[in-house]
Amino acid sequence: MGSTTGPGTARTRDGRAGRPTLAVVGATGAVGGVILDLLSTRRNVYGEIRLVSSPGSAGRRLSVRGEPAEVVALAPEVFDGAAIAMFVVPDEVSAAWAPVAAARGAVVADDSNAFRMAPDVPLVVPEVNPDRVRDRPRGIVASPGCTTLAMIVALGALHRRYGLRELVVSSYQAASGAGQDGIDTLYAQMEKVGGDRALGNRAGDVRGAVGELGPFPAPLAMNVVPWAGSPAEGGWSSEELKIRDEVRKVLGAPDLRVSATCVRVPVVKAHSLSVHAVFRERVEQREAQAILAGSPGVVLCDNPELHEFPTPADVVGTDPTWAGRVRRSLDDPRALDLFLCGDNLRKGAALNTVQVAELIAAELTP
Repeated sequence: MGSTTGPGTARTRDGRAGRPTLAVVGATGAVGGVILDLLSTRRNVYGEIRLVSSPGSAGRRLSVRGEPAEVVALAPEVFDGAAIAMFVVPDEVSAAWAPVAAARGAVVADDSNAFRMAPDVPLVVPEVNPDRVRDRPRGIVASPGCTTLAMIVALGALHRRYGLRELVVSSYQAASGAGQDGIDTLYAQMEKVGGDRALGNRAGDVRGAVGELGPFPAPLAMNVVPWAGSPAEGGWSSEELKIRDEVRKVLGAPDLRVSATCVRVPVVKAHSLSVHAVFRERVEQREAQAILAGSPGVVLCDNPELHEFPTPADVVGTDPTWAGRVRRSLDDPRALDLFLCGDNLRKGAALNTVQVAELIAAELTP
């Protein structure tokens, strides 16, 4: 286990309450808003909470824990006296400022991609590998991406029982995975195609009707787009390789075989995944369902006869990973096929960061 001394070994706490001081960097963003909601509804483990954002948002007043708080501009001194800093900002902002926060004594819980694959930064999902939160020589703890988080809690539970050997995944990712621009683009496109029953019958007619594509390489309304991320070697996308790397690191399985195809779908929020998982041991459908049903952070919704299975429209706004369509493979008794859904702004971003910070707070609080 790596040392927890040096930069990022926070010792300062709110003196009146004996609880750690928290800085939330990116408090005015979409994920930041969810974090403020979670801080107001989960168990209160902090003393002072500082809301931090870009200079353009400084001075705004937001509510946290039922009290108004003024947003301050990101600067080195905002971390003075803070024991924990949550970062929910773009990669380049985390890359520049998370080390600053750690150098000033805060342990960083980072939601960005800046440090996920760094060998000296743990990648933590509290339901799967909570012990790794202490192994942070740089004072930074990273969270996986939203697509990985939509499935890793369920897969981690099955991996503990059967030993995951191979994973084939197709993701169905919501527009919000591309940020606010993705959401705005989808709504704008739906307004342009809505009600026109002639569309979708000729090649290119939807593309011509929607106009601006926004962050997507093809129309998202009335369509699915088999691409998310940036180009990588061999025809893969960065999102697909990210799933592979993150699952391996979280599960501590560097040789796990992973193949992912990422697809963008016309859904506002909540990612879905079709998963084919091959294990070392023979699996049984009912036992696998019981494992999922009994795992923290997972809800089993699986009754095909009643058409009960998770969909993005039903799970959006909720915290768990929802699992359904659990079947043992027809051709391999060691394989399971299942369908998973999770809100990409909650467990997929804000909630996991909050949970990681809570693990750190429990360690720091006497």
